[in-house]
Amino acid sequence: MTSLPPYRAEVEFDVHATGLADFEAEVDRAIQSHGYEEAVAFAVRLAIEEAVANGINHGNRRTPGKVVKVQCRIDDREIFVAVEDEGEGFDPSSVPDPTDESNLSIPSGRGLMLMGAYMSEVRYIPPGNRVEMTYRRPVS
Repeated sequence: MTSLPPYRAEVEFDVHATGLADFEAEVDRAIQSHGYEEAVAFAVRLAIEEAVANGINHGNRRTPGKVVKVQCRIDDREIFVAVEDEGEGFDPSSVPDPTDESNLSIPSGRGLMLMGAYMSEVRYIPPGNRVEMTYRRPVS
């Protein structure tokens, strides 16, 4: 099997997430060209979408002029995505567990839960305004 060179991208999104759909489509093509299954492409797209939405809505508080930066690297072994906003950050352990019965009506935490479920590793970098997510190809 011939190994493709890694795909690399750095983009910024404004309060309106202008260009996010085009970026997701580009990432999707890169994921599939590196031999990952469609389910992996879906998982990574969802994780990117949730992280960018959190950065815009919670980190930057929809402030015009602030941006969310995304870095992405895809190779034959793993997919790495970092999303950073210009907010003050947060403590992920303070977000209520959305699966706990007492929190079912609270509309927060679901995106973080999905990111953690779909990616191999999710790390929040202090002060909590940068998330780094990695999907590792299972060893066969």
